[in-house]
Amino acid sequence: MVQLSPTTLAMDSAHFVWACIGDPTTQGIIFDVILKNITTLKLADWIICNSSNELETSVFNSFPEMLPIGPLLASNRLGKSVGSYWPEDSDCLAWLDKQPVQSVIYVAFGSTSVFDHTQFQELALGLELTNMPFLWVVRRNLTAETDGAYPKGFRDRIQGRGRLASWAPQQQVLSHPSVACFLSHCGWNSTMEGISNGVPFVCWPCFGDQFANKSYICDIWKVGLGLEKDENGIIAQGEVKNKIEQLVTVKGYRERALDLKAKVMSSLREDGCSGKNFNNFVKWIKDD
Repeated sequence: MVQLSPTTLAMDSAHFVWACIGDPTTQGIIFDVILKNITTLKLADWIICNSSNELETSVFNSFPEMLPIGPLLASNRLGKSVGSYWPEDSDCLAWLDKQPVQSVIYVAFGSTSVFDHTQFQELALGLELTNMPFLWVVRRNLTAETDGAYPKGFRDRIQGRGRLASWAPQQQVLSHPSVACFLSHCGWNSTMEGISNGVPFVCWPCFGDQFANKSYICDIWKVGLGLEKDENGIIAQGEVKNKIEQLVTVKGYRERALDLKAKVMSSLREDGCSGKNFNNFVKWIKDD
């Protein structure tokens, strides 16, 4: 475990970005790229970031050249945001409209996570076992054979209760009153979007900073639960079912998530930390 200062989050060195990918040659290439990035950052007067002092107080106390100005959300823009990795399935919003309040599991793993056949099937069966409605984003390269990857009869059994989407308008989904929890890979953008909407997490990190983000969610902010692998390195269907049920039935997770949302969003006001940082940064640019 590595700790940058006595007050910051301890990190497992096995989860560092360069340690999580490919063979030693690939790891060396990634390490060199990150080292060059860090060297370049030292030339900057300021580093602005999509975060909030309320989320990572110890980090910003330790590194005062970093200015949190977030959360930065596309939904806060005056105009309509454009651009997406894949065409969004906006029909899923109409499906959400028909579901009871705080009843739906939203499942999304970002744009890079990939599952093998066994893990994909265990996730599908775990969602089925909850007997809760779910919206699952299954992008075309989430697993090697998406069309034939589902357990036999799965689509028929979940018809009406489970909604599969190739890509979703995530911020609109997370702000929808029907969503009960977010089963996420804990990428930082997804983490910020979930926090900003007061949605509790079921955490399934896959790579790099996602493990540290999971630690914040589960151990520091206490607004989520992590999934544990079995002796075969698989997150089993029973584990998926149990953690989701625990998250939505045990009192405290949603309440803490809503409390954190209020603190984070208040930081965007002109007199809030992020608001002041942004205005001071603009003033510095104008005066420089």
